[in-house]
Amino acid sequence: MPSQGRNGTDTGATASRLRHAWLRRGPLALLLWPLSLLFRTLVALRALLYRLGWLRAERMPVPVVIVGNVIAGGAGKTPVVMAVARHLRARGWRVGVVSRGYGRHTDDCREVLPDSDPREVGDEPALIRRSTGVPVFVARRRAEAARALLAAHPATQVIVCDDGLQHLALARDVEICVFDDRGIGNGWLLPAGPLREPWPRDCDLVLHSGERPAFAGGFTATRQLATYAVANDGTRTPLASLAGRPVTALAAIARPEAFFEMLRAQGIEPERTIALPDHHDFVDWQDDLPADHLLLCTEKDAVKLWRQAPRALAVPLLFEPSDAFLAALDAKLSSTDGHQAA
Repeated sequence: MPSQGRNGTDTGATASRLRHAWLRRGPLALLLWPLSLLFRTLVALRALLYRLGWLRAERMPVPVVIVGNVIAGGAGKTPVVMAVARHLRARGWRVGVVSRGYGRHTDDCREVLPDSDPREVGDEPALIRRSTGVPVFVARRRAEAARALLAAHPATQVIVCDDGLQHLALARDVEICVFDDRGIGNGWLLPAGPLREPWPRDCDLVLHSGERPAFAGGFTATRQLATYAVANDGTRTPLASLAGRPVTALAAIARPEAFFEMLRAQGIEPERTIALPDHHDFVDWQDDLPADHLLLCTEKDAVKLWRQAPRALAVPLLFEPSDAFLAALDAKLSSTDGHQAA
């Protein structure tokens, strides 16, 4: 059935129409094109001020790996951040993560702890902390978060920055630009297209997070849902055992339908799907679903939803960058001046 909002209406209709408009140079995109020229000018001016030194980027005493994207609307950065953090830790690096904490209700610099309220630190930082176990700090200015992380965890050897490609105030040693299957859309900048800055641009590594890269070049990854769902207490339930049972699937991510499609690929056919805006806080959520209905959600949603609906089951996303990408990342980091893994 169609994706629905919590009240039964399609709350993602407007965002869906805009994303569709960004895929081609149709009437709506043409109407917005003059504004995109203004946006392009502002982006270029800001970059020029940094190149001239009128605005300064702050450099950390350890390597900084930026994971970001040039396309709006979510391209799969958070799974990449978690995969990079796990890989570097396995390679012997002591890793920390910084983020703005988009969507949180606070505005300060703070550490994300295992029991932090996602509404105070952001759902993605909470998920990164829970999933990887590495130190995570959030602040409006990523450089402030990086300084606080190093002060609290001075043994940190590398910092991974979640969504900081356009945050030029933080100097970086390695840039990873992430694309999903949309590629660069219609190739125009916001608001006529999906681009936050012109492409192509210089960056160290390009990673395609989807199944069908929209353009050649860069590295690939595999992504699929796990074959199990996770309860609030960590208990795992095989998805195969849920087939045929009444299921409501919920997603408050950039592209909820992608989650619903992956569930169907695992043999789970939801009787109802609920699509909510990305970073929805669930503060007003009431679990009034029928008692026999299972509630399946993404891991990102679960860190908030479990406070309101503890019976919800999260289905993890298994994301694995190619070995070639990880080898290229290792090579980039090993060449950073004066920094080596332990």
